[in-house]
Amino acid sequence: MTKLRDIMSENLVTVSPRTSVSEVAKLMKQHDIGNVLVTEGERLAGIVTDRDLVVRVMAEGGPSNAAVGDIMSKDLVTLEADTKVKDAAKLMADKQVRRLPVVENGKPVGIISLGDLAVKTDTGADEAALEGVSQPGGNN
Repeated sequence: MTKLRDIMSENLVTVSPRTSVSEVAKLMKQHDIGNVLVTEGERLAGIVTDRDLVVRVMAEGGPSNAAVGDIMSKDLVTLEADTKVKDAAKLMADKQVRRLPVVENGKPVGIISLGDLAVKTDTGADEAALEGVSQPGGNN
């Protein structure tokens, strides 16, 4: 059975909560990614997505020098690296999240997205996750 460690993206981009939202946007562009993990030391404190930047900063007229800690999503759903892909897809659907940080002993070691489920698995897990995430009220 395929586990998250087998499909997760391991090239994480992390910032501190004090990093400006404009710097985070530049990092997303530079690395061609849609999310950045926010850490305090080795502890995962939150995640900021391209959608967070649009909805919580641009649409609300927030300043580009605001700290990312003020707009990040803090109530994270995470899974351990040895979690089965099928279980991750179910959790993504249930919680309506498009990205899940992957941790080992609380330390971020990777991230999976709906795209990872679609491209790197052939279990149909992506369809179940997409159906749940696509319901009104989906996050990240």
